[in-house]
Amino acid sequence: MSFATQLSALAIRIGTEIKGLIRPEHPGLARAWVNFGYVGGAIQINASHNVSGVTRLAAGRYRVTFVTPFADTDYCWLAFARSNTNSRNQRMAIARSTTDAKTTAYVEVICATAAGSLADTTEVNLMVFR
Repeated sequence: MSFATQLSALAIRIGTEIKGLIRPEHPGLARAWVNFGYVGGAIQINASHNVSGVTRLAAGRYRVTFVTPFADTDYCWLAFARSNTNSRNQRMAIARSTTDAKTTAYVEVICATAAGSLADTTEVNLMVFR
């Protein structure tokens, strides 16, 4: 058996093993994610998984609603926002306090400037893990 044939067989075996380990319930896979922005006076969802919609509650304040609610609120979410102007005007995705809701059905994400004031942006990315 040639080296190329052995290497090919090994690659196929490794792929089969990995495929069996990474399942939809694997904790390292995002249970929900969305790429959205506030464009032309409306929320625009560019791509998503397990997200039924995004609502703008106020300037820079968004509610992301899940298609399938979580069993509890012990999920982990992380997000980042892209500046919609130049590189000197940063945007951050944050949770300011417990008044920004995190429920089994939705999470509220805040977009703020470096100075801490709420501001809309054309791109927010949110991922949720559980």
